[in-house]
Amino acid sequence: MDHRREISEFLTSRRGRGRPQDCGLPALDDRRRVPGLKREEVALLAGVSVDYHARLERGQLGAVSASVPDALGDGLRLDDAERQHLRDVADAAGAPERKLRSRTQRPTALRPGVRALLAGCRVPWESRL
Repeated sequence: MDHRREISEFLTSRRGRGRPQDCGLPALDDRRRVPGLKREEVALLAGVSVDYHARLERGQLGAVSASVPDALGDGLRLDDAERQHLRDVADAAGAPERKLRSRTQRPTALRPGVRALLAGCRVPWESRL
């Protein structure tokens, strides 16, 4: 499952359905390129920086604390099911992928090159000086 795309689409769609007037913000600019709240407005409502919110909206949820999805839920006025979905996706995206390593058997015998190297070093170090 692609958590980055899922969180991006989710946050963008929820931001698009909000209106500044509904969130207690003044509607200073009625001419908007896209419907809904601007990223700056969501960041203000959630108490995070605009850059941080933009990274979250791009799906970069690597080290998000548990309070950030809750703050976004408050800012976007999400219902309980949407808040839980946001928490679940954030947890899944933040969890490191586990890669299974195959166990390789260690060689029990020395390789021929190592044996030859060791065979040539039988002379004590003191006699070389």
